[in-house]
Amino acid sequence: MQRKAYVTGTAALLAALLAGCTSGSSGGDDLSDKNADAGTSTIAAQPGKYRTLPEPCGAISQGTLDTLLPGIAEITDEEQRDRAYAGEATLTYDTDRKVGCRWKVESADATDRLSVDFERVVSYDNAVSDDNEAQTIYTQRESAAGIPESAPPSATESESPSGSPSGSPSGSPSAPATGTPASSATVPTSASAPASTASSDSASTPPVDLQPRTLTDLGDEAYLDDQLSGSGSTAEQRTVTVVFRTSNVVVTIEYEEQPMATGTVPDSAELQDRAQKLAAQLAEDLNS
Repeated sequence: MQRKAYVTGTAALLAALLAGCTSGSSGGDDLSDKNADAGTSTIAAQPGKYRTLPEPCGAISQGTLDTLLPGIAEITDEEQRDRAYAGEATLTYDTDRKVGCRWKVESADATDRLSVDFERVVSYDNAVSDDNEAQTIYTQRESAAGIPESAPPSATESESPSGSPSGSPSGSPSAPATGTPASSATVPTSASAPASTASSDSASTPPVDLQPRTLTDLGDEAYLDDQLSGSGSTAEQRTVTVVFRTSNVVVTIEYEEQPMATGTVPDSAELQDRAQKLAAQLAEDLNS
């Protein structure tokens, strides 16, 4: 009889414990529901538009390369000319994230170099979209280049036809908007400055509307940089850089020209015009 009583008491204790757990289960369910609601209220940022990148060495047509690299036409050996058109792919370990291509061609007048890089930006923060992460990277590059926050609109920019790259001149890039001769429009001289000094300064320093600046009508945001290096006994090399962002892809174009003759300065307007036209073409291809 004592053994039976012990079993009965144990059963009663277990029943009481189970009843207590059951009575508190509603509180646990409430916490679970709250946690679920908190999780579903956080919406992950949208992914970027682009999931892949173009093949960089095939992104530029031969006709465009003929314009950017005039020395190609001077190459008589067909195999060497084909290699010049093909370019050299940039070493990369992830072609879904970053690709690029380089070209270098020498002519009787100058050595021209061209590089094009595509970077597809992916955010690893669920609260930050790919587009916003790409915008941050673009802004850092623009700041590092020292691009002014604002610049006066160029005469050629205001006259450019609809659909053309911002600041990309139509026709002759160096021609001013008025009937004033180009030489007087682009040479900021004083009355006391010698003519030879003024001519040298105008060749080295671009006019206001061709200096480093942000661009409109090119991707979501864009800027252009123009730098001249080398002097004295070496020929001066001009480097025009155009960087633009479209959604989560950042494109960088570097176009360089170094004349063979010492004292010759590459034309800023011409190089900028070519680089901007290439940028507009690449932006259109990305959006097609």
